[in-house]
Amino acid sequence: MNSLRLLNLTVLLVSVALVGCDSADSEDNTTTTSDGVLHSAFAEFDSNNVSVVLSGSEVIIETNGLPNHPSPYWSSEHELFVEPTVTTYQKMAPGDIDDFVGTYTLTVSSSPEKATNSSSTGLGAIGIAVSGSVIYNDEEGPGIPLDGAIGSLDFNGAHTGPQSFHYHLEPISFSDDDSNLIGVISDGFFLYGRKCNSTGTYPTDLDESGGHTAQTQHSESEEYHYHIENEVYLGSYYILFPGNYQGTASGIR
Repeated sequence: MNSLRLLNLTVLLVSVALVGCDSADSEDNTTTTSDGVLHSAFAEFDSNNVSVVLSGSEVIIETNGLPNHPSPYWSSEHELFVEPTVTTYQKMAPGDIDDFVGTYTLTVSSSPEKATNSSSTGLGAIGIAVSGSVIYNDEEGPGIPLDGAIGSLDFNGAHTGPQSFHYHLEPISFSDDDSNLIGVISDGFFLYGRKCNSTGTYPTDLDESGGHTAQTQHSESEEYHYHIENEVYLGSYYILFPGNYQGTASGIR
């Protein structure tokens, strides 16, 4: 990630102690500048794949797009390759994870705010996951629902193409019916699993984008964030982000 190494400000991410439902104490792992504070949730991102830099009041996130967990979409020679289970070789999308060479970069505010009006996500990457890969919405193409592509998704609800390995559904390698951090959406708000850390159960006050304002394991005060909505899709799946951006989104390039 040479472009980020050229920046004068490098943020060292350290471990975060999870905040319990009745606790407001956490280790201070943020880096402060005169303009902004790096949110402690960024310590959850895999530093082997993702680089996070605080530059003034902006956070620059760059990833190599590669996941840190097993998948049948790795080439058969790769150490993280596993045989397909919920999909088959015949149904899998073309291309291996290894084929992707490049980076994705997202710049967001260190203090994101909700916009006056929500906006549609569109196709392509709409967020960056803690694993290093990117997040997509619930469409497989322009106006084409994900239904027809379900058979190509691996056990993490992900597949390749056209430009990356990406998630559409709950990625059970790092979030399986829990409150774990999934990643950051393009408007700067974080996406968590189906449960709320502050209550230990499924939130009931989510807006149309799966968001609400509550305490998380990474915040001492309440803040707006998204959840994977606990609504079953096609009998057994949970879509990562089927709604609109509630903040002002930046492009992932």
